[in-house]
Amino acid sequence: MDKLDLYYIDLKYIRNLSNADDNVMSISPQRGKEKRPFVGVIVLVNGTKYCIPLTSPKDKFKAKKSQIDFVKIFDIGRRDENNQYKLIGVLNINNMIPVEDGVIKKVVLTIHKEDSPEIRRSKILMQKQLDWCRSHADVIANRAQKVYDLVVNTPNKNVNLTKRSSKFKVLELELYKYLGYPFA
Repeated sequence: MDKLDLYYIDLKYIRNLSNADDNVMSISPQRGKEKRPFVGVIVLVNGTKYCIPLTSPKDKFKAKKSQIDFVKIFDIGRRDENNQYKLIGVLNINNMIPVEDGVIKKVVLTIHKEDSPEIRRSKILMQKQLDWCRSHADVIANRAQKVYDLVVNTPNKNVNLTKRSSKFKVLELELYKYLGYPFA
């Protein structure tokens, strides 16, 4: 995993995971989330590929501090009304999910002249988010490994983190089942 990229995750796979774990980000039509793509960056954790979901910036994130499982992404070329770097996204490391090549598709960020203005804006934003992630790839990978280790190996010492995190081992089994591995 030399260079981070953004990936779409198969929606049927996401539904299976969300049925096994409530902490998996929803794409449910009942919650109005059916048009939201599940996009994230992929890192290697304990030999398994994990996709860390990328979330659009929301006002509620502005006051929240970055922490081990929550990383703010900034556009260092722009400032907000308070002269702070503009928040352009968030990585929810605690909600990362295991993936394999069969359930991911690389996001193509090339801008084409036939793209609508909305698609252009979305691709430009994702390019900026990806640039930030690439420049912080080591930090992201280290935090992902740390969150995984804390949740899997010492859940009783990290109760709050464990509660808000995906059930990594359960989701790994779901991935194997989804891919039809015989030992799942």
